Formats: sequence, structure tokens, C-alpha cells
Amino acid sequence: MTGHGLSRTGHVIRPRTWIGPLPEPSVRSAEDLREVLAQTGCRDTGAIYFMYRDVARSAADREWLAEQDLRFDITVIPPRILCGEYVKTKGHYHPSDPAGTGYPEIYEVLAGEAHYLIQTPDCSDVVLITATAGDVVVVPPGYGHVTINPSRQSVLEMANIVSSRFSSNYRGYEDRRGAAYYELASGEFVRNAQYRKSAALRFVRAGCFPRDSGPLADPLYQLVRDHAPVLNILNEPEKYRAQFRDLYP
Repeated sequence: MTGHGLSRTGHVIRPRTWIGPLPEPSVRSAEDLREVLAQTGCRDTGAIYFMYRDVARSAADREWLAEQDLRFDITVIPPRILCGEYVKTKGHYHPSDPAGTGYPEIYEVLAGEAHYLIQTPDCSDVVLITATAGDVVVVPPGYGHVTINPSRQSVLEMANIVSSRFSSNYRGYEDRRGAAYYELASGEFVRNAQYRKSAALRFVRAGCFPRDSGPLADPLYQLVRDHAPVLNILNEPEKYRAQFRDLYP
């Protein structure tokens, strides 16, 4: 390996903060992102970010995650500018659970800085959450989300834990050329004209989801090791509506 986890082939970036086995990553390319970029007709190419899905440090952890219908992932997003825009994930929504509440997701920034751009489908609420290493971010039920690496130098490494009971929906972002706002490398946030109406962008710092015994653990993987009951929010979010409502006032 050379540089910041760069493979000998020059294509795959592996996380430096993870201790344990890793599968081969799914690779998102610039070509995959063209339909959600601010600049129509952007011709940038090459690997953009790397998703290590269904990660566990031991067979026992993997078995417990499977029994709980949970999945732990690591994503690595190297710094890059795509046709004037900071590099980002494609963006997706989660469906609702059988009780009618959208599945949430929990993230932790392991290295670097992240901007989590979350929005309701009707864009009545659009929030930019800034998070740095050690911060835990919860994407509430009903919100789509895009992750942005707002750095020209630092690799963003992040973990996430999510229910394995559903598949993500990317069409809502693909059909409207991305999220309600684009974050340009100039630092400017530009409204996406494909949305007829969208709320003004709100800016907040990362916070933690409250529970009786304290906030979500840092590091996030400790919740897996502890078989933490708080992870029940990922499969039965309807039981935690008050906590979700107060996340980003």
C-alpha cells in the first residue's frame, strides 16, 4: 500500500482508522455521479469513493448484526473537486418500516470532516450538518441524505450502521439532478433549480441521539460490541419519534 491507503493499482483507498478485516469495496465513479452534479455535462472520470459494506471485526459480531437485521459499513471519500463541486455521495432516501415510519441511519466520522446534507422529500426542511472526527450524526426518519467531503486535502472516513431490512432509493436524487442544494468548491451553496420550492438551507453542528444512559457511543462500533439496546431505533423508529423530532431544532 502507498500513500493514504492507496493500493498498488492506484484505484482503491482503504480506511486507515479501521482495525479488522475488510471486504472488497464497492466503488462509485465520477461517471456514476454525473446525473446528480451541478454542472450538466460534466465529463470527469475515475473512482470517487469506496464503500465497504457489511463489516465486522469478529465472527461473533457479524452473527449478532445479522440476528438484529443490522449492517455496519465503512465509506472512504478522498478529496476531489468534480466540475467545481466538492465530492459527494450520490444521495438516497429510505423507505418506511411496517409501522409507517422511515428507517433512520447512524453515522460516525472516523477521520476528516463531513457535511451531511439531509432533506425531506418535499424539501420543507433542508439541513447541512457539519461533523468532524468522533462526531455521531443521526439521519432522522423521512430524510434523504448526501455526504460531502468539504476538504481539498483530507480523506473523509466514516462508519454507518443501518437496518438491513430495506434497499435504498436513489431515484429521488437521480430524477432531480441531486439534492436541493449544491456545495461548490468556492464555499457557495447553490439552490438546485430542479426543485420548484425548497426551504432555506439550515446549518447545524453534529449532535448525539439521547438515550436514558447517555448519548450514542464513540466509537460507534462499541454499540455493536455492547449489543446496545439503543440500536433498536434502526428497526423500530416509531418508538423514538420524540427524540428524532428534537435532533435538529
